Amino acid sequence: MIPYSTQTIDNDDIEAVKEVLQSDYLTCGPAVKRFETEVATYTGSRFSVAVNSCTSALHLAMIALGVDSKCTVFVSAVSFVASANCARFLGADVSFVDVDKYTGNMNIDALEQMLIEAKKKNKLPKVVVAVHLSGRAVDLERLYKLKLEYGFYLLEDAAHALGATYRGSMIGSNKYSDITVLSFHPVKIITTAEGGMCLTNNERFYSIIKSYAAHGIVHDKDKLVNKNMPAYYYEMQELGFNYRLSDLQAALGISQLNKIDDFLSKRRAHAKAYPELLKHDLIKCPVPDSQGNESSWHLYQLIVLNDKRDYLFNALRDKGIFVQIHYLPIYRHPYYQSLKNYPPLEGAEYFFSHTISIPLYPNMTKVDQQMVSACILKLADEM
Repeated sequence: MIPYSTQTIDNDDIEAVKEVLQSDYLTCGPAVKRFETEVATYTGSRFSVAVNSCTSALHLAMIALGVDSKCTVFVSAVSFVASANCARFLGADVSFVDVDKYTGNMNIDALEQMLIEAKKKNKLPKVVVAVHLSGRAVDLERLYKLKLEYGFYLLEDAAHALGATYRGSMIGSNKYSDITVLSFHPVKIITTAEGGMCLTNNERFYSIIKSYAAHGIVHDKDKLVNKNMPAYYYEMQELGFNYRLSDLQAALGISQLNKIDDFLSKRRAHAKAYPELLKHDLIKCPVPDSQGNESSWHLYQLIVLNDKRDYLFNALRDKGIFVQIHYLPIYRHPYYQSLKNYPPLEGAEYFFSHTISIPLYPNMTKVDQQMVSACILKLADEM
């Protein structure tokens, strides 16, 4: 079987984890801080907090941005459900923004129209969640201009996009946004087995995220309510969560980060090869970004230009090529339909019904890529 993606683990990763297993700290030790520092340095972010999943990172970001049941959050319609769930955890209303029919990234024109209408009703969003789908950067400069005009916080969901760039800046630098979240799930750019991270340049947001990730507990003497207490003393100042990453996971993350340039180079080489291998009237490959932004190519999503996408999906899986679909528009899920009758969005419906994620990962061989491409072309001829 050829998967659409899979982790890349080598002996260096195994040795890094073994070293922690033989150390004094399996959790709450120095590896987590080192991992946070190294990711912050890599992305150009001022602060970072490593947590046990990207979902936790999204939840903490919403808390830091002050989201509650009186708020509305705008979310890109095509993403994994956690991109919207993080707002619902806090009781906020969620509205979905349509996407570009070919990239799946937020349609900024659609967002602007929603903001105009929301301002008329005095219901502007507290936060806009912009997803860098597949690792391709959304138009952050346009989002930033709207952020300044309409006064919302901008949260980058960069679960797919570690290593991607936008106009010369790394995704995660928060040049245009308030907080960026990352995922270290096994199929992402680097992995900690499970894990995530919040990145921000705002010290207040950082302090909130750091505290809530560890039960709401404060150890810093300068921040204690009760001063001049013994060294053992600490305070739970907020009702926080146990969202911490372990040192075992952080050690794996550090080892993986050391190889990220190699991972990205291989992903980009595969992405560059596919258009030459997949020339067919019914297949549209992703178009290179006209702004020169570099994708991390977490996913390689083809557009099938007729209504036979499901036929191609089933036929490829029957041949042992484990393609995937990313994603059912979030508003289509029964939970969200139970909240309100969300209308279908044109771009999101087209993207969902016409895209298919085909294999792309660092250890994929040229032979595998050629075989996948040959199978797709043969099936496309039959569609």
